[in-house]
Amino acid sequence: MTRQLHDQLAKEYLEELLKPLGNVTISKDVKSEVQEIDVWFVPTTTAINSELGLLGKMAVKSCLFEPYRNAPNEVEIRSCLVKLYSVQGELLRQAKREKSSISEEELPLLWILTPTCSERILEGFGAKTKEGWEKGVYFLPKYQKAAIVAINQLPMTEDTLWLRVLGKGRTQTAAISEVVELSKDNDKWKYLVRIFASWRKNLELNSNVNDEEVRELIMSLSPAYLKQCEEWKQDGQRLMVESLLAVRFSNLDEDLSAIISQLMELSPTERTQLLLNLSREELLTRFKVD
Repeated sequence: MTRQLHDQLAKEYLEELLKPLGNVTISKDVKSEVQEIDVWFVPTTTAINSELGLLGKMAVKSCLFEPYRNAPNEVEIRSCLVKLYSVQGELLRQAKREKSSISEEELPLLWILTPTCSERILEGFGAKTKEGWEKGVYFLPKYQKAAIVAINQLPMTEDTLWLRVLGKGRTQTAAISEVVELSKDNDKWKYLVRIFASWRKNLELNSNVNDEEVRELIMSLSPAYLKQCEEWKQDGQRLMVESLLAVRFSNLDEDLSAIISQLMELSPTERTQLLLNLSREELLTRFKVD
């Protein structure tokens, strides 16, 4: 159950981040195998999206993303490679039908995202670091067109933030907290906080909260959930203020709307007393907007 919920979380998260850059398909069927690709991405631009750091650099070319909650074993990694080569085969057959060609460079790359990765696995698949790429990114031999990203080994920088969110334990908790902080100054990332909050609620409703992995994931998502709860509370209070103003003065015009933010800074008790006792003119005089 935890694996399924993590898959759902990772797919939705990566889709939200990548869709401004290109076409994203989640749970894409592989015709030659009874299995699915978690995330299939085709960029619409060759420019690197600097806001997404390492993830933006990875998404500059067509690729498959296979995120794991727990480190995959050799069988699971080979299964990912089978998916990759099935997709490449489909693309080559399509090009042949259309009497066109597809170059080696145009064939998609596979990114296996894992919270940790052992030396045994890296050595067994011949995966090595590459100049120009962060620590923790290991490429398989060139023509295999695949790489393993050990998330716990990535440097704790802004460039790796969006991938560290898909880690485990302290790595994930710290990354989610960073996104929550970013969302306070940039509305662009608030939708991610809403996704995290929804995941946490989904875990509580549909999982065994006594399971250690579930508890760990709930803890990781808690900063986002608490932030979203505060926003929901503020939204509810703002709606109440708007309703009171509209009922008292029969209309929520532009002048009254302009003072709502100042009213929201007051305590609930003080705010309610003013709304019930002051006239429209008195309210506008007290909360004069420049």
